[in-house]
Amino acid sequence: TDQIPSVQILEHYGLASGSTVRSKDFVRDFLSTIKNAVGGELTAYTDLLEEAREEATQRMITQARSMGANAVVGIRFATSSIAQGAAEIYVYGTAVKVG
Repeated sequence: TDQIPSVQILEHYGLASGSTVRSKDFVRDFLSTIKNAVGGELTAYTDLLEEAREEATQRMITQARSMGANAVVGIRFATSSIAQGAAEIYVYGTAVKVG
């Protein structure tokens, strides 16, 4: 959300962001290839992406705190392919002080 209901934004500090680049390991990739052939959720990749989102989010929070913020609004996630088998998870938002 761009606003926090019932809370006033006192200061804007600017962009806070965090990212991580993760790659597939050989075992996960091999097992997922087999799973993909028969169908179903690729849980190894689901877990990998969840861990990556959490790590990127924690890095954004750390950056926001270092700016003096106590909240981040307007959070967005983006994913991009860096190389074959590697992807970046990027999270960003506006670091603010609320009161």
